[in-house]
Amino acid sequence: MRVIRIGYIAGLASGALWGVIGMIVVGVTLTLAAGIPATPSLTAGAIAGLIGAAILMYRPPAERSAGMLIASAAAILIVVVAATFAQPFGLPLSLAPSWQAVALLFLVATVWAANRLCLLDVFSGRLSRYEFEVLLVRVLKGIGFIVFTIAVVLPFYVMVMTSLKSQQFLLANPLDFSVDVSQGLGNLFSAYGKLFTEFRFGRYLFISALVSVSTVLLTLLFSIPGAYAVARLRFPGRATLSRSILLIYMVPAIVLVIPLYSVFSQLGLRDSLVGLLIVYPATTIPVSLYMLQGYFRGLPQELEEAGLMDGCTRLGVIMRITLPLSLPAVASVALYVFMIAWNEFLFAFMFIDSPDIFTLSRGVVSLNSSEVPRQFLMAGAVVATVPVLVIFLWFERFLVQGLTAGSVKG
Repeated sequence: MRVIRIGYIAGLASGALWGVIGMIVVGVTLTLAAGIPATPSLTAGAIAGLIGAAILMYRPPAERSAGMLIASAAAILIVVVAATFAQPFGLPLSLAPSWQAVALLFLVATVWAANRLCLLDVFSGRLSRYEFEVLLVRVLKGIGFIVFTIAVVLPFYVMVMTSLKSQQFLLANPLDFSVDVSQGLGNLFSAYGKLFTEFRFGRYLFISALVSVSTVLLTLLFSIPGAYAVARLRFPGRATLSRSILLIYMVPAIVLVIPLYSVFSQLGLRDSLVGLLIVYPATTIPVSLYMLQGYFRGLPQELEEAGLMDGCTRLGVIMRITLPLSLPAVASVALYVFMIAWNEFLFAFMFIDSPDIFTLSRGVVSLNSSEVPRQFLMAGAVVATVPVLVIFLWFERFLVQGLTAGSVKG
């Protein structure tokens, strides 16, 4: 078996890499949480992570005691403090000392945990190709997790923190995204209260919910029988229709806006919710057909044939047999369509002019003005994001239950 004799070197490189990543992540977090421009020492982080990994790699995995684990964490702390002269984030100790202490402990814990997880069963001597690849995958998986978490959490955190601050506070220190609870909950969430009292966001929420739910119902009303027909029935052009369902997605929405705007203006459908309820299902039905037809094809056709032999009509077979078996797919399509309709902006922006029938996305954009303080725009974005997030997290449980309900037959 071919071996790679770089176990110890690979472990040290992993430790140094996690030290640098830990410094960057904790430094950015400290800057956002405390509002102070931190300049973390990447060199000190790399050295600390390397030494912490060296202590773990000193013994084989089976002989790594609790004392070695504690020594590794202590070494990371000592090296970071000593190499930076007690200023790991480039800040004097007198500036936000509690925040710096918490950040330092978080840094040590992060680097130590990364070393522990990546070097769990890595030997310092001989490494097979498989063992080396396992170590590499662990490191890359950890980096991917951190990058994904930052990409998702950081914008949402900045959005929420900005919505909780006054315009004067934002102008005084744009980097400070901490929470000042001393001003009281009333002042802290004042932007949200004004959204519903002064900017009519309660109505926008109702309009968006009405349009989104109606779009889901209309989409399912047409896509379920259409997908069933493509999946089960035999008719001329069936194969062509099946392959061309998604052709509408080859045309950018921006190309369709101008002709639709002209047609809707002539028909009196512009500046009305009816226009949106024509456009939204027209854009969501093709992908819903595509998703459902694949699921319908996977269902046992014998069940439907048995229903037809028992006297059920084709519609009865769909309602009593096909749909109950397809609830996971129908739920997935409904959630997908709801999110598209809830977040859609282009058509709502072009077709809706009256504030009385603004959707939520259209209402949020109306706050993007030099005359409206920035915290109201961020608060509106939070209001638009949280309902969809909650619905998705709540709905996901039922999706998993539906997907696993029929996995065991007996």
